[in-house]
Amino acid sequence: MTPVAEKTELYRAEFEAFAGGRAPEPAWLRRSREEAFARFQERGFPTTGEEDWRFTNVAPLARMAFRRSAPGEAAGVRAADVAALGFDHAFDGHEIVFVDGRLAPALSSIAPAGGLQICSLADVLAREPERLEAHLGGLVDSKSPSFADLNAAFLEDGACVFIPAGLVVEQPIHLVYLSSRAAGAPTLSHPRTLVLAGRNSQARVVESYGGVPGAVYFTNAVTEIALEAGAVVDHYKIQRESEAAFHVGLMSVAQGRASRFTSHSFSLGGGLVRNDVRQLFAAEGGECVLDGLFVASGAQHTDTHTVIDHAHPHCTSRELYKGILDGKARGVFVGRILVREGASKTDAHQTNKNLLLSREALVDSVPQLEILASDVKCKHGSTTGQLDPAALFYLRSRGITEAAARRLLVCAFAGEVVGRVGVPALRRGLERNLRERLPGIRDREIQEAVL
Repeated sequence: MTPVAEKTELYRAEFEAFAGGRAPEPAWLRRSREEAFARFQERGFPTTGEEDWRFTNVAPLARMAFRRSAPGEAAGVRAADVAALGFDHAFDGHEIVFVDGRLAPALSSIAPAGGLQICSLADVLAREPERLEAHLGGLVDSKSPSFADLNAAFLEDGACVFIPAGLVVEQPIHLVYLSSRAAGAPTLSHPRTLVLAGRNSQARVVESYGGVPGAVYFTNAVTEIALEAGAVVDHYKIQRESEAAFHVGLMSVAQGRASRFTSHSFSLGGGLVRNDVRQLFAAEGGECVLDGLFVASGAQHTDTHTVIDHAHPHCTSRELYKGILDGKARGVFVGRILVREGASKTDAHQTNKNLLLSREALVDSVPQLEILASDVKCKHGSTTGQLDPAALFYLRSRGITEAAARRLLVCAFAGEVVGRVGVPALRRGLERNLRERLPGIRDREIQEAVL
């Protein structure tokens, strides 16, 4: 048996039991599962020998035997666990909650109007599966990581958001994915999110991932977002998994003509984390903004790969990712901008800035530009460094302790990204979470520092 087969064989019996124990489902979905699992077995888990994974070793994940939790096994999850995911107070909007990959109706609060639909994927597949045939998996291709194939093979539940044409959704939509601490072997879930934004619609969508502190589990998430012409979607991903957990996420986005997509990604938890963002301008005149912040300490490892595909002319993209690393943490940022032949009048900027708080912290930053068209404006930049000694001296001269001064500067570094969050309660919650991760800052010291 080959090394690839040895690692994927752990999932064969699980897949056969999962597929064989399900109620009858459409032929297209069954075929999709089988093809996805066959691709996963053929490709196996990625290795450091592959260019896109040379900085991240997933061998600890591949060797571990995970299992899907049984229905009802996660009865201990409470509303307070949902509230702790990052908001400053109780969420004011539409909220749908999944625990260990399955809908938790008692924790959800949905009151959509105007044709907005926020549904469980399992419910839509049971009632009207034909509605998903043209969309589910349509934005995930062979270039996606093999983890996406594993997700497609075990696809069971997740969130579907249908935003009709012309609708402006005033309240944010919160999609919550929680992992519990189950007895026995570590658990895994494969949440799937599908967002379809109709022509000239507008919405704010927040995806939150979290788990029981200290619990060992694996979250393998895939999100697909399709924007029709003129649609506007502000998307937020908040990852606050247990620091003993594994988190792998893929977000694929396709934008129609003159649409606008904004992504705000915050990676704050997890022991081994990989986030892939793949965006495509599928028509002219689109705008895309990718903002992100990853914070890691101890032995955490966080890896972010982004691809912005300028396949059509007259499109604009802006990208800003920041990393803060302490202890022996490892960070990775690889950002690629592709300007295809004929995509003239492209305007693309990419920036990555990293702050190292210890001598043992390490970050690998690889900005990339591939330009195959003329008459474009493109640039990228990357910086990595430590806290500015002059700024530290200035704060110390104002009577602020060295520890508090360092933390103030770290919060200011993160503030450029956090300040762009357009959901006030979420922004305040993120600010509070950062202060908790950097204890010792008091409101009085902040006020004195800026006066």
